[in-house]
Amino acid sequence: MNSNRILTLTSDFGFSDVYVGVMKGAIAQVNPNLTIIDITHEIPPQNLAAARFCLLDAYGYFPDGTVHVAVVDPGVGSNRRAIAIEFEHGFLVGPDNGIFSGVLSQSPAIAVVELTHSQYWRTPQLSKTFHGRDIFAPVGAHLASGVPLRELGKTIDLATLLQLDLPQLIYTPTKIIGCIQYIDRFGNLVTNIPGSDVENQTWTVRLGERIVPGCQTYSNVSPEEALALVGSHGWVEIAINCGNAQLQLQQHWGDRVEVVISER
Repeated sequence: MNSNRILTLTSDFGFSDVYVGVMKGAIAQVNPNLTIIDITHEIPPQNLAAARFCLLDAYGYFPDGTVHVAVVDPGVGSNRRAIAIEFEHGFLVGPDNGIFSGVLSQSPAIAVVELTHSQYWRTPQLSKTFHGRDIFAPVGAHLASGVPLRELGKTIDLATLLQLDLPQLIYTPTKIIGCIQYIDRFGNLVTNIPGSDVENQTWTVRLGERIVPGCQTYSNVSPEEALALVGSHGWVEIAINCGNAQLQLQQHWGDRVEVVISER
């Protein structure tokens, strides 16, 4: 059994309950030699947009062949599909509810299957509330142990996968209009505007009536002052130096953001 692949876990389960540990137990029952890495289990409950961003942000940092199991699943027990997707550099396993659409927007998929072959589940008698334990964790473990994708279920059309797409960016000669796609634990407001769009430019961000200067680092402004910069993830973000931009600026997921490019 191949034990060299990495298996990652992303969920909204937190660490107060047993859910994450139980998923790891289900993985170990399949292959106790796999390397398991927690990306995060602090996704806000049922927040598919946050899960989408975290997977998109993390995916490119793992070796080829890594299997990413993601369980943010408000539709658990319904008729939503359980899926596994193969890419050139790795695999995604989880519910078909849009959480994989960020990775899909950046990395073309090779194939996708619906997880219909119950011999790779923990049990055919599924819980109605915990497919992370009963389907996704064991299937991810089998996939990371070398079971081919096609053995896990029936092939489905990539075009039928549910998308959780953000509004299209709007470009004008002096403006880029986007939105907030993620808010981290510091309250930083991560937009869907690529940092490359403001590279070598003089720019500001407009949030409603408020103008926020574009900067290079947090220290370019005084503590408790607002700024915008390109974060380590490569997107334009709005922050408060030593403060919380979400609380102070009263912004939320999906809110409109304008980047204004200044004339030189």
